[in-house]
Amino acid sequence: QVQLVESGGGLVQPGGSLRLSCTASGFTGDVLPINWFRQAPGKEREGVACLSVVPNSAYYADSVKGRFTISRDSSKHVVYLQMNNLSPADTAVYTCALGGCVIENGVLRDTLLADWGQGTRVTVSS
Repeated sequence: QVQLVESGGGLVQPGGSLRLSCTASGFTGDVLPINWFRQAPGKEREGVACLSVVPNSAYYADSVKGRFTISRDSSKHVVYLQMNNLSPADTAVYTCALGGCVIENGVLRDTLLADWGQGTRVTVSS
């Protein structure tokens, strides 16, 4: 069984930065494909970013383009989400999920994603 663990969340002031990590154990593939989602209390889960294997490219939601960067470390089994210029609207629990990127009408979906981490809390406040 694949287990995913997120880390790096916390409290940050508006305009600040955080780097989230998603680490997989039990993954038998060569390269880790990872989706990042977020969910604020009372709101729908939102696709944030995805790093695909085939094709080797990244997806970002319009709300985070230019501020967030998804990347994979040299081991290929750890994925990062660098978040810059954070605002209170970014406050949410951020969760990673294993699987290829499914993008429909420009929106990242959670279709066929079965392996999820427990999430890491990001709070942006002064």
